Amino acid sequence: MSVLSLPKAFGSFRFLSLSLLVSLGILLTVACGSEAPPAPPAAQQAPVAPGTVAESAPAAPVAEESDTIKVGILHSLSGTMSISETAVHDAELLAIEEINAAGGVMGKQLEVVIEDGASDWPTFAEKARKLLQEDEVAVVFGGWTSASRKAMLPVFEANNGLLFYPVQYEGLETSPNIFYTGATTNQQIVPAVEYLLEEGKTKFYLLGSDYVFPRTSNLIINKQLQAAGLEAVGEEYTPLGHTEYSTVIAKISSAEPDVVFNTLNGDSNVAFFKQLKDAGITAEDLPTISVSVAEEEITGIGADNITDHLVAWNYFQTTDTLENAKFVAAFQAKYGEHRVTDDPIEAGYFGVYLWKAAVEKAGSIDVAAVKEAAKGISFAAPGGAVTIHDTNQHVSKTVRIGKVRSDGQIDEIWNSGAPVAPDPYLDTYDWASGLRELAQAQ
Repeated sequence: MSVLSLPKAFGSFRFLSLSLLVSLGILLTVACGSEAPPAPPAAQQAPVAPGTVAESAPAAPVAEESDTIKVGILHSLSGTMSISETAVHDAELLAIEEINAAGGVMGKQLEVVIEDGASDWPTFAEKARKLLQEDEVAVVFGGWTSASRKAMLPVFEANNGLLFYPVQYEGLETSPNIFYTGATTNQQIVPAVEYLLEEGKTKFYLLGSDYVFPRTSNLIINKQLQAAGLEAVGEEYTPLGHTEYSTVIAKISSAEPDVVFNTLNGDSNVAFFKQLKDAGITAEDLPTISVSVAEEEITGIGADNITDHLVAWNYFQTTDTLENAKFVAAFQAKYGEHRVTDDPIEAGYFGVYLWKAAVEKAGSIDVAAVKEAAKGISFAAPGGAVTIHDTNQHVSKTVRIGKVRSDGQIDEIWNSGAPVAPDPYLDTYDWASGLRELAQAQ
């Protein structure tokens, strides 16, 4: 970043006598045969050599190098999504603190500007615009729901800003101004369905919050089930923040599924799992697999309400890597031993480091230079190696299925064995043809 510094004082002016000015004017008129054109504004004049008369005229503002780089963090710190987003905000702050302690980025300290999206999509767009236009941040780390991301996307594209988005989503999107560090569909939803089918599950009930991520995810799941000769036995949506699930649970019971594929978001999960248990339905009776419930949400739900249910992610706090041991220790040292880490927390954390690596490779915070430098960059993240794709700006990730323990942690019961390359449009799946058009028609 650079700031403009205005001159503190204007130079003194040298005055010519009136008679000399008149004489000069006559000479110029005779020499040129016309009146001399008016001098251009000072900002348009060419530089002059030191010691000339023009040297003492007021100078144009001169850019000075700043010793900081402004970065933005934009998450819901209030409202229904704060149960999930506040912890991602914390992880991004931790990464920034670590980077500053190690010397910063290109020798400059990172200066953080924090905004609250307030679980409201128009507010996300408004705050993104403020961060880019008023605060002039070099990058923004933020968002959770696809509604918030889609609200911010045109703002970042119109202002040529950079957003690092840290949460799994429904795919079918790329943007030249967004880096997606969470999973796309072939790194979470699709392998989760494949796992359930291999486990003999054939009667899926689809339950989600009523917005773009659950609806598009379930559109994809329905296509995947159709390719397997199956169809969902039920599909239900409730508003974000919904807390009354007795009627929904009754519908689920009457449909007699053998698994619930859960795309509820935010604190609705707290109500659903508590009421599911109150209805006497256990994971043994009817397992659910969730793609927006991680360790942070389990803390709010209560582990006893969700024990033995399944989740699909790319990282768990129990993931056994040296980098993860260091990450969990650092996170708890900063925020308390009671705090947990989870997949979006990890993706928010390593997203900051990926941006740092791209900036230092580019030698600049210029958006075009950073995007070009980011191609193929790898980082040893807590959940394993991640690599930025050359064209779609998603990252390769290992896929993991886990079972919730009674202490709120998650035991990994399956993984993909290696990082899965991102395929946001599911181009490598024959059954996914036509999905773009179907999603756009929703």
